[in-house]
Amino acid sequence: MSLLINPDRVTPFDRGNGVVTIPYVGRWNADDNVITTGQTIFAPGTGLPVHSHNVEESVLILEGEAIAEIDGERFDLLVGEATWVPAGTPHRFLNRGEGQLRIYWVYGGRDVTRTITATGETFEHLSDNDRGGLTT
Repeated sequence: MSLLINPDRVTPFDRGNGVVTIPYVGRWNADDNVITTGQTIFAPGTGLPVHSHNVEESVLILEGEAIAEIDGERFDLLVGEATWVPAGTPHRFLNRGEGQLRIYWVYGGRDVTRTITATGETFEHLSDNDRGGLTT
């Protein structure tokens, strides 16, 4: 089975706080997908809350300037730079620039969950519960 993803034809969802996610490939496309991938766009001054996933994650900065907080350490990331987050590691990404931040993410699996560190709540990645407004 082949699957062509055109970013202009994928339905993005707004998290309600200036963060928009565009999913490309994952369990929602086909059960045999072995990765989950997409983009997230952050308005200036926005970010995600500290959270972890049950699988590893790679992030590439496509546009803008980011702060990555990974296991309590802060890193500045610029266009073309990437980082990796081991499974179960608390992390978040924040837009530190004046323009939009656009990241491309890849998870090492299709059955991805997100656990919000502050509440301990775990959601299936990009499920209805995970798609709502996430505050920083």
